[in-house]
Amino acid sequence: MSTVVTSRPPLLFNTHIRPGEIWRDNASHPINAHGAGFLHHEGITYWYGEHKIDGEAGNAAHVGVRVYASRDLLNWSNEGVALAVSKDPAHELTAGCIIERPKVIFNACTARFVMWFHLEPAGAGYEGARSGVAVADTPAGPFTYLGSLRPNAGIWPDTVASEQRLPLSAAESVRLASMELPGGPVPYYPKQLLFRRDFSGGQMARDMTLFVDEDGAAYHVYSSEENGTLHISLLSEDYLRPSGRYARIFPGCFNEAPALFKYEGRYFMITSGCSGWAPNQARVSVADSIWGPWEELGNPCLGDGWQTATTFDAQSTYVLPVPEKPGAFIFVADRWRPSNASDGRYVWLPIRFRHGVPVIEWNAEWDLGIFD
Repeated sequence: MSTVVTSRPPLLFNTHIRPGEIWRDNASHPINAHGAGFLHHEGITYWYGEHKIDGEAGNAAHVGVRVYASRDLLNWSNEGVALAVSKDPAHELTAGCIIERPKVIFNACTARFVMWFHLEPAGAGYEGARSGVAVADTPAGPFTYLGSLRPNAGIWPDTVASEQRLPLSAAESVRLASMELPGGPVPYYPKQLLFRRDFSGGQMARDMTLFVDEDGAAYHVYSSEENGTLHISLLSEDYLRPSGRYARIFPGCFNEAPALFKYEGRYFMITSGCSGWAPNQARVSVADSIWGPWEELGNPCLGDGWQTATTFDAQSTYVLPVPEKPGAFIFVADRWRPSNASDGRYVWLPIRFRHGVPVIEWNAEWDLGIFD
């Protein structure tokens, strides 16, 4: 199938990437696509992200998921709203719900574009911890919403021993109900109870990404178990639902904002800690198989002070492979501004490899020639 970008040819006025500065599209408007995901399809890269309105209200969804298109990763045309919120107050995507970290992948077998995102129903805070799914026939959409779920209901993770595959006892249920679990590290985190609690109804899924391997298998990676444990979940062949196989990664270590990529046959994942909107140190881990075992390597950011302590005052959202430059990757992150959500900024930095390990250094202005 062919892809048609409907906007006018780019004006090509962006010549460099300037992390943390306002990035304008081809109509001179600030790009409004936060928590981004990217898709390269038929020579065009698409940037999907949360459209945010001004003020604190912008931390919820009032427009939906916006999409931009580019042939050079520098100059972007606004292709409109790929997935819109609903005017129906009874709809799951009604204005005021939370739509975060939309990611889109292309299924070659079905010729459909599939979007997954973290969804929280309106007015319920972050208690829903659901995954929304939508599909489209073209990369810019409009996407049709299929519904939401908590992944892997009724499925035990591969990484759990048979003796742990048990419903909670009455005493364990009482103990768990008495705990305050704020979504960040606490010394009493019950890392062997939460996945059992959620067995029947499905596992919690908040910050997330999608990854398609070289064999076409697609994976949904998300923060689960009150943010304390990552799950890596194989999707069905049509990418529309979990396949029934998943693994728990780093139980009790509190990782969010996962960004997964593959380099020279090894899987790398950049994550952040859990500190709300405030930035913290990034983490990178590696595995020879996507199912693990995963090894923590430490902080990939190099530099002094804020550069390493706060991931350049940002939080990971995606690792973008550079088209037509094998082995070249861009670290994509957000500087959140919850008091005025629309003014959040994008931090894009080149990933370099030292001794086979990805590292990220600050560069106030750069272009893709850095990979030559």
